[in-house]
Formats: sequence, structure tokens, C-alpha cells
Amino acid sequence: MLTFVSAKSQKFQPGFFIDTRGQKVDGLINPSPSGKAPMKDEAFIVYKDNPKGTETRLSASDIKCYVIGPDSFVVAHAPHNETWTKQELDFVKVVLNEETKLYVINGGKAGGGGSGFSFHPGISIGTGVGNYGGVGVGYGGGQGGYGGGNGNNKITYYFGANTAEMSQLTVENFNDVMSDIMGDEPQALEAIRSGKFTVGNVNGLIEYFKKLKAAHQK
Repeated sequence: MLTFVSAKSQKFQPGFFIDTRGQKVDGLINPSPSGKAPMKDEAFIVYKDNPKGTETRLSASDIKCYVIGPDSFVVAHAPHNETWTKQELDFVKVVLNEETKLYVINGGKAGGGGSGFSFHPGISIGTGVGNYGGVGVGYGGGQGGYGGGNGNNKITYYFGANTAEMSQLTVENFNDVMSDIMGDEPQALEAIRSGKFTVGNVNGLIEYFKKLKAAHQK
């Protein structure tokens, strides 16, 4: 998801969505469909219950969230001081499901790119879904193109207790925000405070944090 919408993400993938009543519906989901949206200014996905099933377009206002593979996406409005150029109501990916959550959006599109967390219905549905499941990945890593806005091929990270309270991650607030999110991992805090990671390579910090958390779960 982070830089491009992959070819895989443009096809149907196993997953499920949670409707506005809180019901889980399993099936196949296309997170980046083409064609006209069912509702103006809203992102949408396409769902079918089996490979030969009837395709149904679901607007963002029809559901609370959806999951494909390891990736969880929740419905969100742009923060009060921003305007998203693609849709007023869109899907943001849950990158870190901590007390203060980290979300990401890329050019109004969602999908692709595993980030290593799983989803369990009933946990913070609609406000940062997903139950963290760390993966052991390499330390460091770069971030290709941090975006200050919601333009095509630009990445924008947000933080907040839920999507209604999220604000954009910036150069100015990076250290304070990421220290708050990762406060339970002293090594991550030291990496932030020493300047090893910045907004420009925040993805590397995320992966390092996951690696540290995964080590505790073994």
C-alpha cells in the first residue's frame, strides 16, 4: 500500500468486512476497483461471497472496516483542518494498533502490502481495528516518498486514539508522537531520541518496533 497500489491489490482477495450493524461478512474483496463509485465523494470496495458470486459495490458509509490478508482498513473522514482530494470519506490502513494508533493513507487508495497484523472482530471496531501480531523484519529501512498531503503516490501518516481524533504526523511532532506510541519499547525510544529515524524513514521505525514486540512474544 505504501507507495503504489500493487497489481495483486486490484484483484479479489480473501477477507471480510464489518457492516454498520457490527456483523462480520466473509468473502472476497477487491480493495481498488475501477468504475463509478456508488456514492459521490466516498471510497468503495467490491465484495462477492465466492469466486463466481455476484459482485456488490460497498461504499465507505456502508461498512465500518474491512480486512484482506494481514491488512486492516477503517473508514475515516479527513481531519477537520484537511481536505482529501479523492474522497471525503475514505479507508485508512491501521499500521500500529496501540493506545495511540498510527494510520496511513496513500492517494485515496487502499490495499496491498502486508504489514503484519491480524484482525479479531470486537476489538476497537471502527476506531483502529486489528490485533497486533509482530513480524521479525530487518532493522532500519527507508520510506519512499513521505507525502505532506493526500496526493497520488504520496504517503500520509496519521495518529490518534481513533479515526475521529486523528492528526497528521509531521516533522515537528514526529519525536513526541512516535515516542508516545512506542513508549513501552525502550530501544525504540532510544532510536527515536537519537535521531536514527525521522519522518523520512518512519516505515523503518515501524518495522523495528514490530521486531522488538515480536521478540517479547516468543
